[in-house]
Amino acid sequence: MISRNPLIPCLLLVLICLVVPVKAAETGRLHSVIDGDSLEVVIEGKVVEVRLIGIDAPEWGQEYGLAAKSFVLHFCLGKELKLEYDKDRRDRYRRSLAYVYVGGKMLNEAIVREGLALAFAYKPNTRHQARLFQAQADARDAEQGFWQQGGLELTPSQWRKKNRR
Repeated sequence: MISRNPLIPCLLLVLICLVVPVKAAETGRLHSVIDGDSLEVVIEGKVVEVRLIGIDAPEWGQEYGLAAKSFVLHFCLGKELKLEYDKDRRDRYRRSLAYVYVGGKMLNEAIVREGLALAFAYKPNTRHQARLFQAQADARDAEQGFWQQGGLELTPSQWRKKNRR
């Protein structure tokens, strides 16, 4: 006898969602670099725009903007990229939000450690925030990148507000 209880399909859907794992990480290759905290990655034949979690890099046209973009290009070019996701997988612009790794090195951390991006907490994606803030403190202490001059004249956020299109 077939049950006509409307809750059965709902319960089955819930069980399937609990059993089928959500991808916590994906791999891909660099397609292009937008700026120091955004890039395009080819994943399973599709180009996906990725925003690096936990950092804010200088914008195109801002001091150190070209250096940040160049760092990302050299870090990722020709290498397999592993994308690790946090709680929110997309931002309001529909970009994928990820920590990007080459080998065992995290791009998000590396660009901050070079003094080419600021650590910035974007809740709820804060899994590696302590690590990123430590990298920033280390870069400041070592006077890496823009820390040689005491920091940026304007934070990337301030620069964006001042230079709206």
